[in-house]
Amino acid sequence: MVVKILIKLRRSISKRILASLQYRTGLFAAARKDVSTGYNAAWIRDNVYAAIGAEKFDFNRAIKAYHALLDIFLKHEYKIDWAIKEKPDEKYKYIHARYHPITFDEFHEEWGNMQNDAVGAFLFKVGELYEKGINIIRNDDDKRILQKLVFYLESIEYWHDPDNGIWEENEEVHASSVGACVAGLKKIRKIVNVPEELIRKGQESLNRLLPRESETKEVDLALLSLIYPYNVVTPRQRDKILENVEKTLVREKGVIRYLNDRYYNNGSEAEWCMGFPWLAIIYKIIGNEEKYKYYLRKTHSVMNAKGEIPELYYGKTKRFNENTPLGWAQALYLVATA
Repeated sequence: MVVKILIKLRRSISKRILASLQYRTGLFAAARKDVSTGYNAAWIRDNVYAAIGAEKFDFNRAIKAYHALLDIFLKHEYKIDWAIKEKPDEKYKYIHARYHPITFDEFHEEWGNMQNDAVGAFLFKVGELYEKGINIIRNDDDKRILQKLVFYLESIEYWHDPDNGIWEENEEVHASSVGACVAGLKKIRKIVNVPEELIRKGQESLNRLLPRESETKEVDLALLSLIYPYNVVTPRQRDKILENVEKTLVREKGVIRYLNDRYYNNGSEAEWCMGFPWLAIIYKIIGNEEKYKYYLRKTHSVMNAKGEIPELYYGKTKRFNENTPLGWAQALYLVATA
C-alpha cells in the first residue's frame, strides 16, 4: 500500500514536471526552460520520447507535440527535397536534430547533427498511433512530408550511413539509428509508400551489427531503444542486449552510456538516470516483476527532493548535473508506472 501511494505521488509530480517543459508551440524543452546548457532547446528525438510520456496522462499534449514536429519538417521541406535529390555530402545538409522551440529555426552551430534515429523515431510514433486508430495527419501536407521522410532515408542510405547517433558523437553506423529507421519504416508503411527493400536492407544491417552498437562500442545504453519502444529485436537479441547492459553499464546512480564515456566525466563515467526507468519498462513488458520493481526502486532513489530525475550523476558521487529535470527521463518514468 505504501509503495502504491509513493508511486501515485511521484507520478503526479512527474506529470507536472513534464507539462512544465512544454512550450506554447507544443514542443518540449530537453530540460528546464531556464537552463544554461542549451537543453532549453527542442530535439526531435527528445520530443518523441516526451510525447510518449505525455500520452500516459494528457493525450492532447502529445498530439500537440507531434503536430509541432510535423510543422518543423514542413518548414524545412526545401532542405529535405535537396537531400532527396542528392545524398548529403556535408553535415549541414542533413535534417537537423535540434530547433528553436518557438520559431522552429535550426540552431546552426555544429552539435553532432546527423541523427538518423530521430527521423525513424518520429515515423515510428506516427505509424504506431495510426495502428491504434489515432490519425495525427491533419491534411495532404502532412502526408506529403511523411512520404518525403521515407524518400530521405532512402537517399541517405540509412542502413549503412555513418551518423552521430543518439549521443551526438562518433560518426559511424549505429545499431540504435538503423533500428529506429527500420521500426519507423515498418510502422509508417500503412500510411505512405515504403519499398520493402528499404526495410530489408536495414534489417540485414541491424542483424550484422547486433549485439554491438557500432564498430567502436560493444555495449551501449542506446541499444535499449531497440527493445523499447521499437521492438525490432528477436528475444535472443533482446536478452543479450539486456545481459550486456546490466553486466557492463549499470551503476549505483544510473546507467553509463558506454565504457570510457567522456561526457561529464569526473574520472569516472557519468551515470545516466533514465537508464533505470528504461530497464523497468522493459522488464515490465517481458513480465519480470522482480526486476521491474528493482529498477523502479532505483529510479525513486535517484530523484531529487523535488521529484525531478536528473540527466546524470557525476560518476560515483551524489552530485547531479544542471540538466535537471530531464524530460526524457521523466517521460520514461511515467511510462514505467502507467
